[in-house]
Amino acid sequence: MAESTHILQDDTPVRYLKGVGPKISERFEKLGIYTLSDLLCHYPRRYRDFTQPYTIGQAPFNVDCVIQATVLAKHGMRRISGGRTLVRVTAGDDTSVLEISWFNNAYAADKLEIGETYFFEGMASGSMLRRQMVNPTVRTQVQVQAEPLLAVYPQTEGLSSLQIGKCIAQLLDHAELLPEPLPQAMLKKYRLLGKAEAVRAIHRPHSAEEAYAARRRLIYEELLILQLGIARMKERNVAAAGAPMRRTDPTPFWRTLPFAPTGAQKRATTEILADMAGKHPMNRLLQGDVGSGKTLVAAAAIWSAVQNGYQATLMAPTEILAVQHANSLAKMLEPFNIRVALLTGGLRAAEKRTTLAAIQSGEADLIVGTHALLSQGVVFRHLGLAVIDEQHRFGVRQRTLLNEKAHEPHVLVMSATPIPRTLGLLLYGDLDISILDELPPGRTPVKTRFLKGARRGDLYGFLDREIALGHQVYIVCPAIEDNPAQDLNAVKTYYEDTAKQLLPNRRLGLMHGKLKPKEKAAVMEQFKAGELDVLVSTTVIEVGVDVPNATVMVIENAERYGLSALHQLRGRVGRGAAESWCFLVSDHDGEAVQQRLKFLCNTADGFAVAQYDLETRGPGDFFGNRQHGLPDLQIADLMTDSRTLNAAQEDAAAILAKDPTLKNPDHQILAALVEQMFRKAGALN
Repeated sequence: MAESTHILQDDTPVRYLKGVGPKISERFEKLGIYTLSDLLCHYPRRYRDFTQPYTIGQAPFNVDCVIQATVLAKHGMRRISGGRTLVRVTAGDDTSVLEISWFNNAYAADKLEIGETYFFEGMASGSMLRRQMVNPTVRTQVQVQAEPLLAVYPQTEGLSSLQIGKCIAQLLDHAELLPEPLPQAMLKKYRLLGKAEAVRAIHRPHSAEEAYAARRRLIYEELLILQLGIARMKERNVAAAGAPMRRTDPTPFWRTLPFAPTGAQKRATTEILADMAGKHPMNRLLQGDVGSGKTLVAAAAIWSAVQNGYQATLMAPTEILAVQHANSLAKMLEPFNIRVALLTGGLRAAEKRTTLAAIQSGEADLIVGTHALLSQGVVFRHLGLAVIDEQHRFGVRQRTLLNEKAHEPHVLVMSATPIPRTLGLLLYGDLDISILDELPPGRTPVKTRFLKGARRGDLYGFLDREIALGHQVYIVCPAIEDNPAQDLNAVKTYYEDTAKQLLPNRRLGLMHGKLKPKEKAAVMEQFKAGELDVLVSTTVIEVGVDVPNATVMVIENAERYGLSALHQLRGRVGRGAAESWCFLVSDHDGEAVQQRLKFLCNTADGFAVAQYDLETRGPGDFFGNRQHGLPDLQIADLMTDSRTLNAAQEDAAAILAKDPTLKNPDHQILAALVEQMFRKAGALN
């Protein structure tokens, strides 16, 4: 990550804080925390509220909650399988008994006294008469009185939320060292807290109202900085001159196809070709549901660029997907003698040298590849169009590096994650948007069913019959290995103990994220070639791989995924002529979870799924950890804070209209924060 422009007055590295040092500072750096100012601005993602604890009998099942109970017995430590340790405590109240366990935490119960009452925060399971809790957070009554809302921070391996909180506590008396970025007129207009007051309150609120006021202030600041940065990026793009191209009529390209393009494909192509013939570089997002035909639209844009004498490139997130794109595009572009080259990290040295020479000489018209396209040895002769597939797998930094391979090439970003248009316009503020909102004829919707785990035997009978018909099956599990604290189907155990046992005479493959890239590619190639009947996998098969013979997708622990992720997984099947199925397997009893899964069973519209997911789960689950290539948002929520986002967008436009370069003294701290946010994201050259 590029070094940030920090604005705390003394700019002290975090390693000099008491109790940190070099090793822990390296862990902080994984969270983007380099200085004391970074640490003070590392905001909680939620709070543990200890002010209204449940009795044991009232505590909800399988939901994070706080239970107040008295320790009745301590059972000591014992060793269990795998060299692990187990510590158990029995607590109780007038309503029930709570059995508490800690794995691999031998001293967890040492500070607890029999007969004393404590607050236990965690997930309660078990029965009404005997409840259970694993690895809870424990607090005394004195601690709760002093800090009723305990901040929970984004954390990383080897650095817990509690450790982060203790480090931040040392700095709260020095919050005034953070300068105020918002002009006084703006603070008055929205009745916002000052920066120092808001930072102290966000970390140590004495009430929910105080936490809300702090969040309101800091959310507005973050969204204003985001919108200022996006507006400046877009303005910079408009000021640049793009690769000059004449407007081409795509009719000759459409005529070579064995099918007619959809109206949405024609409309998107018209928008793209108009951009490419404009005075400024195209910066467009092509957004379409699974199977909507984004690759065909990209092929039309590539055809147009080559007709204008330019090279084009398409960058895919995985080698498997790059090979698939190269093959499909070569077929589409063959009638025009467009020469397609493939550049991936897996090429042999001699093949790579030949390909690099073809790119530099202009012998290759279209270069399809992975991140290898960004390496220093790649020199284009005349790059005019860059197509990037699955934008959220790359981010703005990679997009910028690709831009540097040529003088302001036209950029087309493709995404299969449907986003409601109004949110998309705010999220992708530096991009124009084209939407493919209809499927090509012949794509049969995948039939989706919700099943309990008890029906797994019947399900496997159905899978066996599908395989007997010559079809293939995906089975997706949420975890790679077993975790005693979570009741999840781990892919390794499931492969051995369930799939192999219930399909003893079928050819099964196993794939997960801990395999080396070559191992993953080999398993996927076996499946694509029909050498495997079943692929048991984690979600690494989610993106774009096309296996038309796969007709069934089984998703275990379906409650663990957002609907948009489930919809993406469902899109891996239904790519051939045969009827296809998706089975959502879950034993979760929660009404909201069951409603979500049943909703997916009743709709195939990715945009409807996306809207429902945003409304019920929020963008943290919908977008994942990254905001699709834009800077990370620490505290703002793009769905629930949409009114603030709109206000920030209007205020940013007003500020830049009067002070386009943010040189005014009132705006200099804002300018430094914009620089810091976007440099961290790799969005600045």
